[in-house]
Amino acid sequence: MSGGNAVPASATASRQAETVQVKKGLSVGDAVAILVGVVVGIGIFGFPPLVAMNAPSAAAYMGLWVAGGLVMLVGALCYAELGSSYPDAGGEYAFLGRAWGADIALLFAWARCSIIQTGAIAAVAFIFGDYAQVLLPLGEHGPAIYAAAVVAALTVLNVLGSMESRRVQWVLTVVSVLALVAMAIGGLVLGDGGMGAAAASSAAGGAAVGDGAAAGSGAAAGEAGLPLGELAGMLGMGMVFVLLTYGGWNEAAYLSGEIREVGRNMLRVLLYGTAIIVALYVLVNLAYLQVFGLEGLRNTHAVGADMSRLLAGPWAAVLLSVLVCCTALGTVNACIFTGGRVYVSLGRDVPALKSLGAWSEERETPVRALWLQGAITLALVAFGAWTENGLQAMVAYTSPVFWLFMCLTGLALIRLRQRDAHHPRPFRVPLYPVMPLILALVCLGLFWSSVNYAGSGSLLGLLVLGLGAPLCWLRRRSRAA
Repeated sequence: MSGGNAVPASATASRQAETVQVKKGLSVGDAVAILVGVVVGIGIFGFPPLVAMNAPSAAAYMGLWVAGGLVMLVGALCYAELGSSYPDAGGEYAFLGRAWGADIALLFAWARCSIIQTGAIAAVAFIFGDYAQVLLPLGEHGPAIYAAAVVAALTVLNVLGSMESRRVQWVLTVVSVLALVAMAIGGLVLGDGGMGAAAASSAAGGAAVGDGAAAGSGAAAGEAGLPLGELAGMLGMGMVFVLLTYGGWNEAAYLSGEIREVGRNMLRVLLYGTAIIVALYVLVNLAYLQVFGLEGLRNTHAVGADMSRLLAGPWAAVLLSVLVCCTALGTVNACIFTGGRVYVSLGRDVPALKSLGAWSEERETPVRALWLQGAITLALVAFGAWTENGLQAMVAYTSPVFWLFMCLTGLALIRLRQRDAHHPRPFRVPLYPVMPLILALVCLGLFWSSVNYAGSGSLLGLLVLGLGAPLCWLRRRSRAA
């Protein structure tokens, strides 16, 4: 690579060998459990009605979910090549550094450490708190207390060791998947195509009519025939919500440095994980259609609660709360596990931050990095506890930064093929360069959509990203010393 910002692959590997010895202790099953745990979260209870509002028919609705799965598969194939060719605990940090230079990689590490990953952990922890509050109320600040407690507890669990975290992740992932499958099967068996939901809506005097119903009627009008441009825009917005529900699959990149026989198994992890997630989401959404019908799904504001009410009657709130708590715990634990890994590479490449690269061989985990990540996340939880719309603002300003860097990661595959043509590649993405270009274009579109959605909120995210610029100066200064 050319330019002062580039980090030669040999130098990077050498520094890693000198700083940390990352044990390759993850089996394919461990990695799949973590991947599924990250992706299968609370999105499947919130985004389906928004997707339905932007689908002109039930077939189009299901088509969007299948298309989202295909996009996830394209991304997984691209990440399989990057992860198997350049296995590193830093994941995307390592890919971006090799392709675009150390400055871009450092800015990404800053964004991930201070906003993207910690913000995601805090957001899901708050959702856990909201539903745990239903089971055992703790007063006005109960959700924040629960959120802080779960972040602290799962951080300690991960500090205790990789093995302990993986065992808990297996339990949480299996329970969440089985519960969702049971709910979906119940909906498919007991659903009546939306007749019951429509009757309940009529009996309530149209109480469900509101913003969702207005959007639903707009989508229904699409069935009578919309201009092609409007239809494309509507489907595009539906895809945004679908891909948000599929979000998190890229976390597998941070496992590449610890997967056994990564050259052979990275592809398996991503393919198995993708297959489980897509199958589960398709099954659940078929159940939603069977229970509510497309129009009823457009008008519901609590699809998970309504489905649980159908299956459990008066126990619906408890059933849904337990299910969401399990999925939220799995997501938080998996995000803590993968999130701490990027600090290792950051400490390795910036001598002034070397202490962050400390890796405990006994516990197979980056202890100091996990403590720092936990502290930042708890600060965000405290911020959210005293800000009325803090979490919404957090999501708004982190999304553009996330999609921007994922776009650069997709393009990094093309750049590395050109600049590092002779590097061994245990797996090569098929239909190159079409696959990475599709990934990059989809991410670019989501970046633009998220900027439009966030408005001025996106400026805050970009401002925080800019605050990481001194890291680049610090790296150069420490290397020159």
